[in-house]
Amino acid sequence: MVKKIKNIIDFFDVESSYVTEFRRLLHKIKNHDKETEIKSILMTSAMLSEGKSTICSFLGLTSSRLKGLKTLILDSDLRRPSIDKFFNITNHPGLMEILVDGYNPKDAICKTGIDKLDILTSGRRCFNPSEVFDADAIGNIVDEMKFYYDLILIDSPPLLPVSDPMMLIPKVDGVLLVIKAGATQKEVVQRAVDIVSADKNKIIGVVLNNLTHSLPYYYDYNYYHYDYQQKPTKKKTSRIDKKKDSSNYNSKVSSPKSIKNNITPDRK
Repeated sequence: MVKKIKNIIDFFDVESSYVTEFRRLLHKIKNHDKETEIKSILMTSAMLSEGKSTICSFLGLTSSRLKGLKTLILDSDLRRPSIDKFFNITNHPGLMEILVDGYNPKDAICKTGIDKLDILTSGRRCFNPSEVFDADAIGNIVDEMKFYYDLILIDSPPLLPVSDPMMLIPKVDGVLLVIKAGATQKEVVQRAVDIVSADKNKIIGVVLNNLTHSLPYYYDYNYYHYDYQQKPTKKKTSRIDKKKDSSNYNSKVSSPKSIKNNITPDRK
């Protein structure tokens, strides 16, 4: 018997505490600037394995399922794509086919099974991402997709190892920086913030990931004796649970000005 590969949609529990956090995050994004509408958001991190693709996926699920926003997740990471694996969909045609073969972006859109959530994957495997990556072309794709979608989430590589996200920053309405609490050093985070801040007013917030295992106990929902009652279910494991990019789903958005107060020192 062939074992069915789990989809990240199966892990999206609308009554859970972590989905409540994503609702709050989306609300803060939408109310960030009353004068400017934010329709395209670049999701990035300072380093690898901080959970940005997981945050991007759950934010897309929240906006489409709970807020009714027609949402597109665009995987712009040509080196280590994740979105196709999370949603268990075919990786091509995608961004690579658009950039290299002139594929029509609308024809590369992939349905997810969620009525208002679509995916544009990274496409086939790329052996020369630095040569293929074209920020202007991707910016044009984002602008075109704004006509069809209320919100576009761009999952990009981390800021410090490669220059791709830095080149994409001017092409989007805002940037969300994902940080794994208790793992990323303050100096590394500050360097990432400096890179984003070079393009004024683009950083709209910082998402702290992995709070339960890194911050004091009173940050946990159980401390307030306020939890959702759910039917007991067997714990299931999947490839998504084991993926390096996945992490604890508790998250918190904060202003970049308060970043130093919200990062837990690196533990050795």
